Amino acid sequence: MMMGEVNQRRIKTNGIWMNIAEKGTNGPLVLLLHGFPEFWFSWRHQITHLANHGYRVVAPDLRGYGDSDSPLTPSSYTVFHIVGDLIGLLDHLGEQQAFVVGSDWGGVAAWYLSLLRPDRVKALVSLSVPFAPRLATIKTTQSFKQMFGDDFYISQFQQSGRAERAFARYDYLTVMKKFLLIKKADPLVAPPGMEIIDYLETPSLLPPWITEEELQVYADKFEESGFTGPLNYYRAMDLNWELLAPWQGSKITVPAKLIVGDKDIGFEFGGTKEYIQGGIFKRLVPNNEVVVIDGHHFIHQEKAQQVSQEILSFLSKFSVT
Repeated sequence: MMMGEVNQRRIKTNGIWMNIAEKGTNGPLVLLLHGFPEFWFSWRHQITHLANHGYRVVAPDLRGYGDSDSPLTPSSYTVFHIVGDLIGLLDHLGEQQAFVVGSDWGGVAAWYLSLLRPDRVKALVSLSVPFAPRLATIKTTQSFKQMFGDDFYISQFQQSGRAERAFARYDYLTVMKKFLLIKKADPLVAPPGMEIIDYLETPSLLPPWITEEELQVYADKFEESGFTGPLNYYRAMDLNWELLAPWQGSKITVPAKLIVGDKDIGFEFGGTKEYIQGGIFKRLVPNNEVVVIDGHHFIHQEKAQQVSQEILSFLSKFSVT
C-alpha cells in the first residue's frame, strides 16, 4: 500500500486539527496509533489486512506528527492531551467504542486511553510497549538517568533543540534509516560526548521488509513536519508523572494483548522480558496475554503478516464482522 490507497482527511478534535487515514466504512472500528518517529503510513500493511476482514480502520497522525497540528510547547503533549485527541476522534466518528492498537508511543497512548476511559475501549493491542507502573517516589526522567546515565536517548531528548540540531546534521532519509532500521537490542545509550543520532548506525543494505521508496515517504513527511512535536512527547514525561499521581496503582481493566519482538530495544537486557513475565505486570493488567515473536522494534512492518494475524485473531474474540 502506498499513500493513495486510503482516504485521508483532517478533523477538529480537542482544539487541534488531526489528520486521519481511513479504510473500510462498516464493521467495528479499529484505531491504529503510531509511534516515534512515524506517522499513519507505518500501519499500511495492517490497514489493508484489517479492512479486508471487515473492520473500519482509522490511523491518525498523532499530534505533532505528519499532517496533524504540532503545538510548540512540551506541556501540550501529555497523555491527557493525547487521550483527549482520541476521545474527540471517536466522538467525531460517531463511535462509542473502538478496538485500539498502538506501537511505541502509540502503545503508551493505547494504555492510557484504556486506563482513563475504559468505557471507550473494547480491547487493546500494544506492540513493543507494556503498561508501566508510575514510580511513586522518583520522576520518570530521573529514574532513567539513574539506570542509564545522561547519554540515554530519552535523557538527551529532554533539552529543547538539542536533538533537533543533532538530527539536522543528516538528511531526513538518513535519520529515518537510523531509527526505523535499528537493530540494537541494548538500551540506547550513546558513548560519553556523543549524540544518540551519531551513535545509531546507517545500514548499507535495506532489510527485505522495507523499500527505499517507503523510507523516502517518511523522509518527505518529516521534512515537512520536523521533529520537535515528536520529541515533545519525551519532554512531557515528567509532567505526565506529576499529573498521573491520582492514578497511582490503577489497573488496566480492558482485555489487552502485548506483542513484542525478542530483539526489541531493551527486551533482553533492559528489563522488559523480566517485567512482562513477572507478577507486577500481571497485577496491573490482569486480563492480558503476551506474545513474543522473532523481530525488532518496528515489528508491525518487519513481520507485517504475522503481526496483522496476531491482531486479527485477538480482535475476532470480541467482534462479529
